[in-house]
Amino acid sequence: MRTLKRISLLVLAGIFLFTAWFAYQVNRPVQLPVVPYEFSIEPGSSLRSVAKQLADAGVLRDVWSFVLLSRVMGLASSLKAGDYEIAVSTSPLELLERITKGDVNQSEIRFIEGWTFLQLRQVLDEHSAIRHDTTNLSDEEILRSIGASETAAEGLFFPDTYFFARGSSDVAILRRAYHAMQNHLNREWDIRAVNLPLRDPYQALILASIVEKETGKESDRTMVAGVFVNRLRLSMLLQTDPTIIYGLGKKFDGNLRKKDLLADQEYNTYTRRGLPPTPIAMPGLPSIQAVLNPAKTDALYFVSKGNGESHFSSNLADHNRAVTKYQKRRTP
Repeated sequence: MRTLKRISLLVLAGIFLFTAWFAYQVNRPVQLPVVPYEFSIEPGSSLRSVAKQLADAGVLRDVWSFVLLSRVMGLASSLKAGDYEIAVSTSPLELLERITKGDVNQSEIRFIEGWTFLQLRQVLDEHSAIRHDTTNLSDEEILRSIGASETAAEGLFFPDTYFFARGSSDVAILRRAYHAMQNHLNREWDIRAVNLPLRDPYQALILASIVEKETGKESDRTMVAGVFVNRLRLSMLLQTDPTIIYGLGKKFDGNLRKKDLLADQEYNTYTRRGLPPTPIAMPGLPSIQAVLNPAKTDALYFVSKGNGESHFSSNLADHNRAVTKYQKRRTP
């Protein structure tokens, strides 16, 4: 009996000492090779492989204690892929909590107002932190993959900065940008001015994309929108160069010629009345708001002053004089 009691006491003492030592080890700050230390967990990684990665880097003292800690806490299968950054005060216990909660460093990508969908796709394809699931997909296939009902991708994605965890799919990012545009567009459509010559939110998006490309100065935006709205009301040709440039695509060499203005194509607003069939770029929220609540003006024309501002005229004679004035000013 005495021997059994001694063995039991020794076992209990051993358990107590091991528990105390283990608690000390998992709460003791790790040693970082650099401060701050950054590392990545790839999708599908096992806990043991991550522990080995950190031990090889000198962050963890050993693999087994970290694995044991995760099993004791029931977190062995809860790893979250992503990019992480840890500081000096981090303990193995805190580190385990971070990588199982997914407390990752976020990557970001920015879509710029006025970009075409081709430019957007190029930036997506070049981003090293994104999983490129759309590389071999057509625009139509991308639209289907994000649940869009439209048939043309141009202009459907809201220009903004999007944050995401490393390894996120470009499909997921595009879906977020698509829904952001739909939300902004529908909200602004609901508070639009009365009697606009626009049939639906998509037509507003088309016109907003033109305003985006035509506006050099923020303060001119609602006036530019007002000119185009007035022209639509009067069934006048919009006569806007950016639509022709968009229609020319790769054929455009930087110079818009008279023959380009005369050559009929679906984006030539010098030969076809009304709006082009699709947006020509991604409009920002200010352009959408300007189109749906344009300036109340009788202006039907505008010309660039050469300094980012525009001069507006209500009749062709005044417009021609303004064109002569500001074109001569820019002539060497």
